[in-house]
Amino acid sequence: MRPAPEYGEAFERLRAGAGEAWGAYADHAFVRGLGDGTLPRAAFLHYLAQDYVFLIHFSRAWGLAAAKAGTLEEMKHCAATLDALVNHEMALHIETCAAAGISAAALEATAERPENLAYTRYVLEAGYSGDFLDLLCALAPCVLGYGEIGARLSATKTSDAYAGWIDVYGGEEYQQVCRDMGALLDGALARRLGEWEASPRAAQLQARFDMATKLEAAFWDMGLQP
Repeated sequence: MRPAPEYGEAFERLRAGAGEAWGAYADHAFVRGLGDGTLPRAAFLHYLAQDYVFLIHFSRAWGLAAAKAGTLEEMKHCAATLDALVNHEMALHIETCAAAGISAAALEATAERPENLAYTRYVLEAGYSGDFLDLLCALAPCVLGYGEIGARLSATKTSDAYAGWIDVYGGEEYQQVCRDMGALLDGALARRLGEWEASPRAAQLQARFDMATKLEAAFWDMGLQP
């Protein structure tokens, strides 16, 4: 794979620590199908419907992050992310699915797949039972992984079949979201743990990141099985 974009020091360390699990997620067959246009349209629409449900719970997790934040700036970041998810990213899903004849009501009624449930509830549980750092490390693979995937596909895609999706996540607006998320993660770790790599919590936070990464790969697996 191409080198990851620069989303901060913590992401670089956590990404490297995830090892092969990160490659299984960021270079998944579903992702390659987006880039070369071979992903079946039915699989893509199935994924979008499940992702719509995912974003509902993901938004709840960012609301929980706002409640767990330790500073006003952290709270502002989490609140802004929640707004972007609920009022913008989910709207893009509705628009794309509407063009394929899938109504907003049908999206709302999507039956949640077990892989979806496992991932979203894991992230929420990280927030309920852990602290702000636990939650950020469980949220990071989704936010930053999509940024890495979008940036790579923008530069390497060989088909425009899924150019709309690629342009969203590879575009400058989302890339800035990722840089901001990386800075939030760096600052939160430094504020709470200092040199966090030497902290007894480092292994725990890596495990949070690793599990969320594996659940992302399982989400792609699900996407290939409409």
